[in-house]
Amino acid sequence: MSDQLFEDESSNPLIVSSDLALKGAVWDIRREVFDYDGSEIVREFVDHTGAVAVLARDADGNVLVIQQYRHPIRMREWELPAGLLDMADEAPLEAAKRELEEEADLVAENWTELVDFYTSPGGSNELIRVFLAEGVSASHQQFARVDEEAHILKRWVPLADIVDGVLQGRLKNSILAIAVLAAHARG
Repeated sequence: MSDQLFEDESSNPLIVSSDLALKGAVWDIRREVFDYDGSEIVREFVDHTGAVAVLARDADGNVLVIQQYRHPIRMREWELPAGLLDMADEAPLEAAKRELEEEADLVAENWTELVDFYTSPGGSNELIRVFLAEGVSASHQQFARVDEEAHILKRWVPLADIVDGVLQGRLKNSILAIAVLAAHARG
């Protein structure tokens, strides 16, 4: 490992106040005043529960992608099965298994942590853990999907094609981009 590599550094500023500015349907907006290096700073941010995503890979190396409508960007975009860590005491791996089954009607035999990342650390505390799922097969359950999930499209695509789509700017979903680039780098 190169001595040029570094690690993120935790900092624990004094929180002067922390208030719920907006209680949302999916997540909240929090306003905090904190002391940082002798200055009081005010910031609002998305106070997120955290989330998981699943890069499911079949025996031929193809990756499952789903297309789903995302209202803030007014698009149906290609992404990985994913969901919130919003069930009390549910471990991230169990949430990932649940999401793969609920959104894609699949289960997997082998699970590995692929990558963790903050989605937008300047405006949200959302941390996503992406799992690699292999040995996939059809679930014995079929889930009723509502709202945006009612129109999910599913496709199995070669990993290299998704990497090309990301690098060419045709696929813009951050979770998809980070996950497939991490999987590609791992080989």
